[in-house]
This record gives sequence, C-alpha cells and structure tokens, in this order.
Amino acid sequence: MEGQTALLAAIMAGVVATTVTILIEKYGGVLGGILGTIPTTIIPAAIGMGSEGGEDSLILSLAIVPAGMLINAIFLSIWAILPNKLPITWSSNKRLVVTSICSLIVWISAGIVAIQAVDVAIEKNYSAYQIAITGFILVGTLGASMCWNLKPAPKGKNQVSKIILVSRGFVAATAIGIAVIISGLGMPLLAGLASVFPAIFLTSMVALWVAQGPSVPLGAAGPMMMGGASVAAYSIIAMWSMIEYGLAMGSVIAWVGSIILWSIPSFAYVNWRSKVEKFDGAT
Repeated sequence: MEGQTALLAAIMAGVVATTVTILIEKYGGVLGGILGTIPTTIIPAAIGMGSEGGEDSLILSLAIVPAGMLINAIFLSIWAILPNKLPITWSSNKRLVVTSICSLIVWISAGIVAIQAVDVAIEKNYSAYQIAITGFILVGTLGASMCWNLKPAPKGKNQVSKIILVSRGFVAATAIGIAVIISGLGMPLLAGLASVFPAIFLTSMVALWVAQGPSVPLGAAGPMMMGGASVAAYSIIAMWSMIEYGLAMGSVIAWVGSIILWSIPSFAYVNWRSKVEKFDGAT
C-alpha cells in the first residue's frame, strides 16, 4: 500500500508541478497563482499518511500542515522581496541562484523551528485543531498582506522548456513520496512538514524565471502565497472529514470545502487588488 500510495502521490505531484507553470504562464500570476495552489498533492499525501500511520498519526501530520504553509509563505516572500534588494550589477542567473539558496535556507530553518514549536504546544496540551487553526490564521493574514500591494503579474511570452517541466515534476513527486514513507516510519510531524515541502513553489519560481525573466514569478509570489493557504484549510477540514467519512470521501469533502471557503474568495480578493493597483494580472 505504501508503494502504491507513494506512486499515486508522485504522479499527481508531477502533473500539478507542470500545470502550475503553465497556468501562470498562460493566465498571468494572479489567476494562475490561485489556480495553481489549490489542494492537490496534499490529497494523496494525506491518504498515504492515514493509511500508513493511522488516525492519530494522520491528525498530527495534518495539524502541522498550516504551519508548513506559513513557512512556504515566508519562502515565497523571499522571492517577492529579495531579488529587488540584490545588486543591479548582478546577472539574472546570479540573482536567481542567490534567491533560490536563501529561500531554501529560510525554509529549512523555519521548518526546524516549526516542529519544535508544535512539539512544545503538544506538551502544553494544545489540541491539534488549535495548532492548525493558529497556523491557518497566520498564513492567511500574511498572504492577504502580501497581496494588498500586488506587483504586476504579466502573462509569459516564452514557453517553459519540456526539460524544466519534467525536472520540476520529478522534484515535486519525490517530496510527496518521501512524506508518505516518513509517515510509515512513525514520524507524523516530520511527515506533515515534508508533505508541504515547497517543491512546486520552488520549481515554479525557477522555471518561470528562466523562461520569462523575473517579472512573471515575482508577480505570482503574492497570489501563490494567498492561494496556498487553501492547503491549510484543506488540512483543518480533513482532520475531521477523513476520520468521520473515511480517507477517500473525507478527502473529497475537505477538497471541496477548501475551494469554496478559501480558493474562490482568495481569487476574488487578489482580482480586486489587481484592479485597484491598475494592472490586468487576472486575465
């Protein structure tokens, strides 16, 4: 079962990782950023973690997902802020490498802190729901703040190469597969954090930067951050629905709920902000 679930997760992750780039490239950073971050790879990851670790392990894994998405939002904020702070004399490739390395260092450091913080919260008898909801509020607030003053998010003019698309799909698939395996080893918090490793965010930023230049991915960072909170919403709903209705039906309920309660309102919000900022990033 573990191998089958990991394979399913890998396939879905690869498809989504490719689709995100295409959506942002085709529709611009606002619409593409929201559509490309709806809950997808978390679905087989959650099913796998539930199958391998049991209900208690699943709840703990899902509880840290909102904190993981908060870390991903911080990760994306590096992409939105750092490139413009680097020396203008640096080449585009050098700025890309530095930004990539710095964002990953921040993610790893914040991930370690998040696991320790959740451990402390559990020791102090905070419930899984309290931990998850706190993370969701934080990531939602940060996403909304980053989208208040949107950067231009134009459509791409150049096609992303097939090699890059395949590479990013492989990276995303590997991250999700590892999360399922870790869950089977009895480390739910690490598994939950691994399930939201920013493979799709990282490869989206790199692929779009290489193909389109920095303006497209930097413009997409805010909407991706906002839209990514839907994964946190999914995890909170799934903590209830996957226990009450089973892994499959519970996943469907959590997915539909997260789209209705977060993804659709998020698109309306960023579309409004793009019009206020007087650029057409949604079409």
